[in-house]
Amino acid sequence: MPKVTGEGGEGVQAVALALKILERLAEEGKPMGVTALAEALGTTKSRIFRHLHTLKQYGYILQSETTERYRIGSRLLALARAASDNQDLAIASYRALRALREGLGHSAVLSQVEPEGARILSTITGKSTIEIGVRAGSLLPFHSSAHGKVALTFGSESLRAEVLSSRLEKMTEHTITTASALRAEIERIRHRGWATAPNESLIGINTLAAPIFEASGALVGAVAIVDSVQFIAPEPTKEQIAGVLEAARSISAELGYVLD
Repeated sequence: MPKVTGEGGEGVQAVALALKILERLAEEGKPMGVTALAEALGTTKSRIFRHLHTLKQYGYILQSETTERYRIGSRLLALARAASDNQDLAIASYRALRALREGLGHSAVLSQVEPEGARILSTITGKSTIEIGVRAGSLLPFHSSAHGKVALTFGSESLRAEVLSSRLEKMTEHTITTASALRAEIERIRHRGWATAPNESLIGINTLAAPIFEASGALVGAVAIVDSVQFIAPEPTKEQIAGVLEAARSISAELGYVLD
């Protein structure tokens, strides 16, 4: 793989050409051959071929066995769908997230379920003079975070089975580290509809989270408030629980989910 050496370097040029190939194939809307791509992008067929070979190897483009022409592949389409889903969820959540922060004063946080954990999409910092929140892009564990526990409880059975059979890392002395204890926690969350994780990922911090569902009824993420355990106790107040549940319902409705 070419080494990226900086602006204008060989590596940057290689990346730029690969992106131009993908853009050209997407714009064309039909399969293209090496010659047509080389002419359209003003470069040699040998350079185009090398890039096509790599893109094909990683599933970003496909080649027809009969015409030998190239078109956009499933991996690129999946990447585009994931980006679109992230954007849709973030847009649908903005007003509810802002209202949650304004109403309760704590940092309001949105996450999306991923195979490895709960990915933080956005955070609105709380009103406290001490900033407590979760950085966007962070990946939270399933067993030791409120977002992750929501994913385990309301997500797929296969995800639960995989996590329950895996090693549960001890983050603090309060972290759940046995499958039996985690199963019991999942049942409690299923019954009450929300999750907390006081001192389980970081001493002194608690999060209260509730599930977000899309139109099909599938879980897509969670909305939460996060703050010191001084302000979000292990057993949150009725006002805090009601606020987070209402935010979750509002976002789910924006995504087309209809309660029975």
